[in-house]
Amino acid sequence: MENKNLKTLSLVSLIISIIPAATLIPVFLKITLPEGVNRIWAGVNIASAVVGLILSIVCVKNDENRSPVNIASTVVSAFWCLMMIGIVVLTLILTFLQ
Repeated sequence: MENKNLKTLSLVSLIISIIPAATLIPVFLKITLPEGVNRIWAGVNIASAVVGLILSIVCVKNDENRSPVNIASTVVSAFWCLMMIGIVVLTLILTFLQ
């Protein structure tokens, strides 16, 4: 029973990890979103990256449940989190240099 729950959790973490990639859809379609929608979308992206990373780490911690889906979810979530941290650090550096 626990193994089935962890498999479901690993699939959910992969889906949540891919959500920030949906930001690219309006960019490719050249759609400009209103400011409020952009802020909400940014919040959802940050939350999904963090939640996806936490869920995937929980799944990967279990040696029996370590699978390619879990590893892919962890890599994707870590990529999004590192990119967001890099953007924040770059913004802080550029703000203090001016």
